[in-house]
Amino acid sequence: MPDSATIPFEHQPVLADPLLEAFAALPEAAGPSPLLIDCTLGGGGHSALLLELHPGLRLIGLDQDPTARAAAAARLEPFGARVSIVATNFAAFTPPEPAALVLADLGVSSPQLDVAARGFSFRADGPLDMRMNPEAGETAAELIARLEEAELADLIYAYGEERLSRRIARKIKAHLAEQGPFAGTAALAYLVAGCYPPAARRGRIHPATRTFQALRIAVNDELGVLDRLLAVAPDWLLPGGLVGVISFHSLEDRRVKTAFASDERLQRVTRKPLVADEAEQAANPRSRSAKLRVARRRPAESGASA
Repeated sequence: MPDSATIPFEHQPVLADPLLEAFAALPEAAGPSPLLIDCTLGGGGHSALLLELHPGLRLIGLDQDPTARAAAAARLEPFGARVSIVATNFAAFTPPEPAALVLADLGVSSPQLDVAARGFSFRADGPLDMRMNPEAGETAAELIARLEEAELADLIYAYGEERLSRRIARKIKAHLAEQGPFAGTAALAYLVAGCYPPAARRGRIHPATRTFQALRIAVNDELGVLDRLLAVAPDWLLPGGLVGVISFHSLEDRRVKTAFASDERLQRVTRKPLVADEAEQAANPRSRSAKLRVARRRPAESGASA
């Protein structure tokens, strides 16, 4: 079974061209050595492109995944002292100085999905883990064991937008009661698929996709930490500084859209999200659901009508 030691952490950055175009102009207040805070460093793909675009740019890259940090350190090594990598979830971070650019890519990286031992995916069987930080927190297996059936159903419906959530939760809890913990991701996916009528199991999207999304979001408190980032990120920025968020499903995108439109500290740069063109979608299928929204920090004295 492949693991993080045998599969390289290769991050193909989505929406690279739209991001570089949106972040091409830095605020006047940034000076000769502006700061970029990459809240979700991953393999360092987006940050490398921005460091190349802006020769004076410095980076603070945040990631709680040790495999991602190691890969990013290798990829960003040519930029030397311009790069600082911090082992943290962005929700727990306080920047040392105001930034010109703040970026968050909320997608799960391909190596996290493809390494069976991480337990994010059912394409290769692995333990029911799903933690972004594999060294701390509750696993997906522990979560489904702890929750009552109604709580689990509500979670799958709210975070996965799964219409069969109650049937799935009932089957999961029955399996745990009768047979004990699931052997791995494949066993859980098989059970979820069995909750669907046969014709619905052959669609483009695997029947377990929404349930796995819901469990991953819950295990990592993804919406909670996103809400906290959206609340504090404007204060991380210099006047005129830019914040960009790449999201991959409607639960995230709605939060970003609402925050950028309603926060009096921000002015929207993109009223509609930037999406991948046909060439990128063909080259990288995971880019098909990606949406980039960008906002600018208003001057401190500016009103909301600007």
